[in-house]
Amino acid sequence: QVQLVESGGGLVQAGGSLRLSCAASGSIFSINAIGWYRPAPGKQRELVATISSGGSTNYADSVKGRFTISRDNAKNIMYLQMNSLKPEDTAVYFCNADITVVARATVNVWGKGTQVTVSS
Repeated sequence: QVQLVESGGGLVQAGGSLRLSCAASGSIFSINAIGWYRPAPGKQRELVATISSGGSTNYADSVKGRFTISRDNAKNIMYLQMNSLKPEDTAVYFCNADITVVARATVNVWGKGTQVTVSS
């Protein structure tokens, strides 16, 4: 069984920074595409940022220039560095990954989320 566990959320003032982490554990052969998501009005979850296995990144327009997604493949940990935070960034942040398990099947896994609250 594979699981993702997020950490690093908290309360921060507008203009501050946080770094979220997402640790993968279990019978992992490789981790493919990874993403961070948050709830949005009218949507279940909106994409915040993604990074491919090759390192290509994609960001929502609302976070471009402020957030940076990265990964440590050796440790199976993914990060979201969030700078210049705004009150509208307040949300529960979820990580998601396509993971190839030892048996060579690919599964899509969600973490349980970490709360980020930005005060004005």
